[in-house]
Amino acid sequence: MPLKKPEYRMALIVGTVLLLVLSTWSAPLAAEDASVIAQSPDYFPDQIGNEWHYRGQITEGPLQTIEHKFFSNVSSVTGTKTIKGMTATVFHDTNPGNHGPSDSFYRRDSVGIVYYGSEPGTPLEKQLVPYQIVRFPMKVSSSFSQFNRKGLDFGTDMDRDGINEKADAQGDATVVGQESVTVPAGTFKDAVKVEARMQMKIHLSGANRTALGTDVMTAWFAKGVGLVKYVERQELSPLEDRGVVTDIMEELESYEIKPPKASLGRHESSTEGLLAEDTGDHELRQVLFTSSLRSDSGESMASKRLAAD
Repeated sequence: MPLKKPEYRMALIVGTVLLLVLSTWSAPLAAEDASVIAQSPDYFPDQIGNEWHYRGQITEGPLQTIEHKFFSNVSSVTGTKTIKGMTATVFHDTNPGNHGPSDSFYRRDSVGIVYYGSEPGTPLEKQLVPYQIVRFPMKVSSSFSQFNRKGLDFGTDMDRDGINEKADAQGDATVVGQESVTVPAGTFKDAVKVEARMQMKIHLSGANRTALGTDVMTAWFAKGVGLVKYVERQELSPLEDRGVVTDIMEELESYEIKPPKASLGRHESSTEGLLAEDTGDHELRQVLFTSSLRSDSGESMASKRLAAD
């Protein structure tokens, strides 16, 4: 995870994953391919009652004026919710990215995790969900097309002509590798490092021009713990005379992980469940995780919180 007024954590962003072994179809592959990260689901624990405490920092403002803010966020697994006939796990965040409380919804099966949106959500996000955010097994140095959508309703009138802007969004993500990362909660060896890049073209209807937005997020996930750290930079090209840059970071301070429920989900078919409704959508099988950008009104351009599952 839990990418935005991160309706997920970055999200960035805690998804639905049970601490259980990979399905039998992936075991032989892991034995043959050294790039495969064994027991990939173990990096995204989602038992009800799990709780993570983060401390965060934001540096934002026009390029000439930078403001520093500090905040805290508590992420917890609170239960399940039925969405479009599917059972999703609910992650509640008290203040992700310093944007106030939100709930995010994720569903997991043997082939990965799907993001089902958040409450409150943005108009743009509602046009993108559901989509896959993690694919099992994870592979080092593997890149995935996150999405490539055009003509979306941006949900905001940036040039104040009375018409919401249209936007094109494209995202790519990469499992960079494994490395040691140190945060207030301790040092975690062999954490999985994931990087997501999102580009957005916002077509200003009144100004007859295009504003460009980018979001680059890097997150580290520890086995048996979940999201331990993420850093993110959001940039919006100048609308008048100045652009906007936002740097966000959250680091794990403490956590409580409940015993895994290994018996749950063990019999889910890799061809059923999360992809059953979207077998024709190639993008849903390519996405790694959500990314986010915010408009000048402070709303998120897309879901950002990494599934800190």
